[in-house]
Amino acid sequence: MKVLMFGWEFPPHILGGLGTASYGLTKGMSLQPDMEITFCIPKPWGDEDQSFLQIIGMNSTPIVWKDVSRDYVTQRVGAYMDPQLYYDLRDHIYADFRYIYTNDLGCIEFSGRYPDNLQEEINNYSIVAGVVARQQSFDIIHSHDWLTYPAGIHAKQVSGRPLVIHVHATDFDRSRGNVNPTVFSIEKNGMDYADHIMCVSELTRQTVIHKYGQDPHKVSTVHNAVSPLPQDILNIAPQKNPKEKVVTFLGRITMQKGPEYFVEAAALVLQRTKNVRFVMAGNGDMLNQMIRLVAERGIADRFHFPGFMKGKEVYEILKSSDVYIMPSVSEPFGISPLEAMQVCVPTIISKQSGCAEILDKCIKIDYWDIHSMADAIYSICTYPAIYEYLRDEGKAEVDGIRWEDVGRKVRKIYDQVLQNYQ
Repeated sequence: MKVLMFGWEFPPHILGGLGTASYGLTKGMSLQPDMEITFCIPKPWGDEDQSFLQIIGMNSTPIVWKDVSRDYVTQRVGAYMDPQLYYDLRDHIYADFRYIYTNDLGCIEFSGRYPDNLQEEINNYSIVAGVVARQQSFDIIHSHDWLTYPAGIHAKQVSGRPLVIHVHATDFDRSRGNVNPTVFSIEKNGMDYADHIMCVSELTRQTVIHKYGQDPHKVSTVHNAVSPLPQDILNIAPQKNPKEKVVTFLGRITMQKGPEYFVEAAALVLQRTKNVRFVMAGNGDMLNQMIRLVAERGIADRFHFPGFMKGKEVYEILKSSDVYIMPSVSEPFGISPLEAMQVCVPTIISKQSGCAEILDKCIKIDYWDIHSMADAIYSICTYPAIYEYLRDEGKAEVDGIRWEDVGRKVRKIYDQVLQNYQ
């Protein structure tokens, strides 16, 4: 089974849960002996793990023919791609793209992030996908999130192979219903063209069916999982003050994540006890607003804003926490609670999150119910029996949620799609 997969992020260079999920899923799928995955991303950096898949950098795929030496190509792309692949891709340029700005290799430069000209990068990515789809041999196409749906559609039109799309979030989640019509149009177009749609939760599946008018028979729920922790993460020693408890929120500080409810709950907890510190780790368009709200509530001396964290930093802060909380207003899945439970941190999640469908050994509250949220935080911080139960049972539960099992589910969907596509 050969899969041509389009993504936007891949560890260690990630800006959110999409890259983490892409890595875990592909690693889990690769345990099937006949699975070959080619993963396309806008801009590889050279330190990605390619032991179980092949990465194609869209920024190293030529769309304009240039006469360049092998030594020069090796110097430019050899850190993350076989230079021969550059020449193989160059043989499949399918149109005159000299009107597009390209570099000395005839390639489009990509930021590898989410820049102000994101719409342009999405369009350019889909143009490059046409070259890749003409050169690669594959059985099925798999596109992650709306950013790569146009690329998946183009690859399907070029190759005649079926397209599966993976919905990690919709604009209804990101915008609290105030949907961007351009993004909605791209999402709906991807879903209409897809032969099957995989959603990270039943919550998301229902959104896809009802808000985007999709046939329920072609929409499946495929929950996320977590990867086993490497030894260097397991070896991190928790930095804890026995006289104080630490409650952590970790994620984008945007309206989707419900940061204001976390602050209001923190204020309620601090009316009852002073030996708790609150951490809001991350960046986002509501960061300054949250700093002001903390000041208005008079709790700035018990509140910390360490900024965006990734990789090892995430686990250092989790291991130093006594409670992890994700009060999301609309969370398609939410991998971070699983990561917290992996390192024995009692966890509180909103009922409006996809991971609530598969987690039982945590406390679930409505995102807007700040009194229940405060009670849950206070209980975990105050009563050792509750803390120990959630710590131990939470870890045991999440250790059974494996990407390998998710990979097998995805394979069944592939097989079904290919069977119907003949």
